[in-house]
Amino acid sequence: MSLISPHAIIEEGSIIADDVEIGAFCFISCKSKIGKGTKIAQGTCIYGNTTIGEYNTIFSHAVLGSIPQDLKYAGEEVELIIGDHNTIREFTLFNPGTAGGGGKTVVGNHNLFMGYVHLGHDVIIGNNCILANAATLAGHVEMGNHAVIGGMTPVHQFVKIGDYAMVAGASALSQDVPPYCLVEGNRAVLRGLNLNGLRRNVEREDIDALRSAYRELFESGKPLQEVATALLGSTSSDYVKNMCTFIINTKRGIPYERTQG
Repeated sequence: MSLISPHAIIEEGSIIADDVEIGAFCFISCKSKIGKGTKIAQGTCIYGNTTIGEYNTIFSHAVLGSIPQDLKYAGEEVELIIGDHNTIREFTLFNPGTAGGGGKTVVGNHNLFMGYVHLGHDVIIGNNCILANAATLAGHVEMGNHAVIGGMTPVHQFVKIGDYAMVAGASALSQDVPPYCLVEGNRAVLRGLNLNGLRRNVEREDIDALRSAYRELFESGKPLQEVATALLGSTSSDYVKNMCTFIINTKRGIPYERTQG
């Protein structure tokens, strides 16, 4: 049985599963769907066509599904889709998609969004990511799985952040971050592999392969796209293949300091 405060405003038409908790002074829109076991603390507002999966924990004064902060938005039908087992802390703001970006903002499973995190329109977040306090993602940003963004870090629109990548706190990111890499600074540049994250999840031989590939890609002084293409055709490591494919497909470029070969 759900536990819903009599002081919450639940519009007719919303779909609320069993075992949901909704605190006082929350607002739940008529188009929203909330999965079982989700807990929504007091003062949270869920607007528009927002779908929230199972066993999420949403802290007070989160705002989910409020219309995109995009001057091109003209009232079209758009969505915010949130998966399962996410923790969404106080004063977070998640916007839905726009027509120009496919109409959907999508959040995966088992993510942690600390206080004041903002997800702009058409953002895509994978699984097991951590966004620290006041990380701010502009429109169309994409994050892979197990990625981390430090606190007080803005991310430029259309940037892509690969699997197991880390963006250090108080950075400013305007280019793509390859999988397994660490960037830091304003503007953020590559500082090496995200070894702490890799050691918790990846076998030693795969880390060694990534070390070797990183040196060839970013420290040899050779043209980056050429090196990535050559490595993709010669390596047997799926991790190196993932990194090289990401680099070959980048649209915004990779933020690294060029050296002479």
